Amino acid sequence: MPRPIRATFDLTALSANLRAIRTCAADARVWAVVKADAYGHGLARAARALADADGFALLDLDAAARLRDLGVDKPILLLEGCFSPDELAACAALGVSIGVHCVEQVEVLERARLARPIGVYLKMNTGMNRLGIRPEAFRAAHARLRAAPSVGPLALMTHFADADGERGVAEQLHRFEAATVGLPGERSLANSAATLRHPVAHADWVRPGIALYGCSPFADAAADTFGLAPVMTLESEIIAVQTLVAGDRVGYGGTFTAGGPMRIGVVACGYADGYPRHAPTGTPILVSGQRTRTIGRVSMDMLAADLTALPEAGIGSRVTLWGEGLSCDEVAAAAGTLSYELLCALAARVPQFELG
Repeated sequence: MPRPIRATFDLTALSANLRAIRTCAADARVWAVVKADAYGHGLARAARALADADGFALLDLDAAARLRDLGVDKPILLLEGCFSPDELAACAALGVSIGVHCVEQVEVLERARLARPIGVYLKMNTGMNRLGIRPEAFRAAHARLRAAPSVGPLALMTHFADADGERGVAEQLHRFEAATVGLPGERSLANSAATLRHPVAHADWVRPGIALYGCSPFADAAADTFGLAPVMTLESEIIAVQTLVAGDRVGYGGTFTAGGPMRIGVVACGYADGYPRHAPTGTPILVSGQRTRTIGRVSMDMLAADLTALPEAGIGSRVTLWGEGLSCDEVAAAAGTLSYELLCALAARVPQFELG
């Protein structure tokens, strides 16, 4: 009999999340961000469920080629561009656009001789200080790309560092607009947070990622506030029950000590499945649809749940680690991380099933 853990993916919810984002950003087209194997949801299933997106944005040329093999004929954007000059010819053959974020990439395009021009999204560093050409050098790079025979449609792009925080987008948006006055080309600025909360930044194309998968980019607003529903549900079962007395300790290191009589259930899920090892005692978990807490340290293959207030729970009881009924955002917050990390960390050994 197989181990009871599994991940399910509600493709109806994924499609509905795209529609909710379209409602929020009705003035823009949507790049559906499907990098990192669609945030752990599977590139092929995400492409099917997001078929109404205007285009797909990701990182790897191999993933772009896979989308084409799957029959996707919509625009595809490599957000970080090419990692070697040899990839340019493949991009041209696949009809894939590329991000350009440094002078070295500009120079490679100037030297390239391609069968057909490729689309370019020139990225400005407006304050993230990760990728992008600084505002004062942006116009020169733009002019060089416009003159390069290998470059087709030339669009403009930046990325917000604090669209989900107190600073918002105003400062970076001002830098971008000041440096691009009069420059031709479509604009793509907004990530999930800017798409949902800062309509001034919608421009021509928005680039939602985490919101598509039913999680919130904000610490102060739940996903359902924006009409978003979870797509991935990670669930398992209780495989053993232990009865504790005061003073009994639980798990490696004995990090939890029972203060009195308790029942705990051992869940077939651990950090080798993608559950965060650093999740502390008290991280929310559902057993038989009822909310309780984790107990002690997460092991490679198991963790413990408090069953003291759930007398009917026992071996075989269904456990939801995150997803339907328990937001991945809440679990991640309790573990001191983000839902992005939990979704992307789903292990290959976890069986996966599609719903909808």
